[in-house]
Amino acid sequence: MAKLFESISLRGKTSRNRIWIAPMCQYSCEHQDGIPSEWHLVHLGSRALGGAGLVMCEATAVHPDGRISPWDTGIWNDDQAAAWTEVTNFIRQTGALSAIQLGHAGRKASIYRSWSGEGPVSPADGGWQPVSPTDEAFPGYNPPRELTTEDVYASIDDWIQAAKRAVAAGFDVIEVHAAHGYLVHQFLSPITNQRTDEFGGSVSKRATYLVDIVAGIRAAVGEEIPVLVRFSATDYRADGFTLDQCAEVAKLCEDAGADLFDISSGGIILGVTIPSGPGYQVPLAKEIAEEVTSAVATVGQITDAKQAEEILQTTGIDIIMIGRVSLRDPYWPLRAAHELGVEVDYWPNQYTRGKYPN
Repeated sequence: MAKLFESISLRGKTSRNRIWIAPMCQYSCEHQDGIPSEWHLVHLGSRALGGAGLVMCEATAVHPDGRISPWDTGIWNDDQAAAWTEVTNFIRQTGALSAIQLGHAGRKASIYRSWSGEGPVSPADGGWQPVSPTDEAFPGYNPPRELTTEDVYASIDDWIQAAKRAVAAGFDVIEVHAAHGYLVHQFLSPITNQRTDEFGGSVSKRATYLVDIVAGIRAAVGEEIPVLVRFSATDYRADGFTLDQCAEVAKLCEDAGADLFDISSGGIILGVTIPSGPGYQVPLAKEIAEEVTSAVATVGQITDAKQAEEILQTTGIDIIMIGRVSLRDPYWPLRAAHELGVEVDYWPNQYTRGKYPN
């Protein structure tokens, strides 16, 4: 059995294999109300039918101000949670796990989706002022309002309440988005966090916002729901968030109840050189895996079954997350099983006529 198709259990949930669909923004809430639509059901459901072990929904805002764009999904109210149940029910019927990435865009909020405009969203189109640890703007975006200490504590509760709604909506797994220059990452990085209260200063203090979110979610959702954290393991700048700091914060999150770290990189600033190529972020995930006892996932230009299998066999990494390749081929996991010579039993009955020949 190829390791790629071995099951893996986290707390009370078992994934049928180690191919997980990464969260990818769809910008498809046409009513700008944060409610997922038929698009989300078909998009996510197709990848569950395609054989993934887990399908993770896009960055879903815990507060209206936390949307990247007005067309993002949300889970800050019960109507949104109720709409997600159709998606989670369908994913469950396929044998896959459903996950939701909770997010808050911070200073990178209120921008147009690519096919509707460029730059910050105008007030006429439903734009708003972003928030951030400081009032420094991301280049080309609207200047944010600096969060007060009281605002930060209120924001932590937004994440906790969103997690409770996610469980009520039927999600099996919850991920905290602490990467790509969004709000949690803005607290973690010394480039964007010059606060002087309890949420700024040393690495452990800059991590307080995230650690309190993880601890609060763990207490709210109980012991059976896995809690994941996605990190940008480096800002690619010496004065930014570094791999060593990421490992330190991951250990704090472990103590707070996190079960897996999903390792990506970059996004906090422009003007840095980010390496590119097949599996370019795998070394970062490998380093984190050597420092923590929890499971670790990697992502980024993993497009070939043999490549994915080699990563699992030669590193301490536990999960392969696929993104853009799954947009090209929703059934990539089934094809990967064929290429690795693995017989899997989760082909949909309706599709067995299309199984790969021996």
